[in-house]
Amino acid sequence: MDLRPRLTLAMIIYIARRLTQGVVVLLAVSLICFIIFRYAGDPVVTLAGRYATLQEREMVRKAFGLDRPFYIQYTRFIANAAQGNFGKSFVSRVPAFGLIIERFPATVELATSAIFISFVLGVGLGVLVSLKPYALRNRFIMAGSLFNISMPTFLTGILLIMVFAVYLKVLPPFGRGETVTIGFWRTGFLTWSGITHLILPAFTLGMYQLAVLLRLTRAGMREVLTEEYIKTAWAKGLPPMKVIFKHALRNALIPVVTMTGLQFGELIAFSIITETIFQWPGMGNLLLTSIYESDQPVIVTYIMLAALIILSLNIIVDILYAYLNPKIRYD
Repeated sequence: MDLRPRLTLAMIIYIARRLTQGVVVLLAVSLICFIIFRYAGDPVVTLAGRYATLQEREMVRKAFGLDRPFYIQYTRFIANAAQGNFGKSFVSRVPAFGLIIERFPATVELATSAIFISFVLGVGLGVLVSLKPYALRNRFIMAGSLFNISMPTFLTGILLIMVFAVYLKVLPPFGRGETVTIGFWRTGFLTWSGITHLILPAFTLGMYQLAVLLRLTRAGMREVLTEEYIKTAWAKGLPPMKVIFKHALRNALIPVVTMTGLQFGELIAFSIITETIFQWPGMGNLLLTSIYESDQPVIVTYIMLAALIILSLNIIVDILYAYLNPKIRYD
């Protein structure tokens, strides 16, 4: 009996349910953002100026609809947010969404490079360690992964700057370098200066994830290598590379892919420390500046975009389950 139509229908229902849950979560986040925007300090004071008269403040309050009831203000906020309109920055007086989108390519390229480094090295070293877990070399690798997990990100960044930028002088310590604009996207991948400026922050951002993926791959491989079908593959005389990478690693990759997807969303949304250390012109650096300046529209826009990215990646990772392991059912 062919189960593919039923499985496809189940997947569609599952995806629809996950999208509905995502909308509910976004509405909850939007409510929190609105409360922050509306009640974390009076925005009228910021908009009208500290020395504005009461009459001037009342004019500003009416002009921006801040004198209306709470539910009307929130409905208006949701309608504007659905169109990408989160208001203008209090500081630069330009649309907050435009400021975030301008910094978005830098953060995405940094997060993509970091997750690529952590996935390739983490999975590769995890497979290597799992084959001979008690070898001296592999013990050093595991000790190094524990050291990476315990090391704060800001300290890792400072040490890398001190070694490669100050002492060896082979990599730049801060900035993004030269970029090329393609449409609205400014990329540093197409210039040597952009690539060299990317190396240190990418390694700093990806070191913790590298250690986590290494240990997760090692644990999964050690469990899979004891399964009967792996022993059968060895007994058939299959090449070691085929047994390890085609039969064992594919099944061990399911939790690794899940963790990678979740980490990628976190790297995009929460790369604040790394961007600050290396003066990387991304969204995290902009968020920190906006917090210092109490620029509420930019803060709210960042939170909403971060929530949307993380929710989208979670749904994509859930869908990828079926392609990695057909035995998974979406009931």
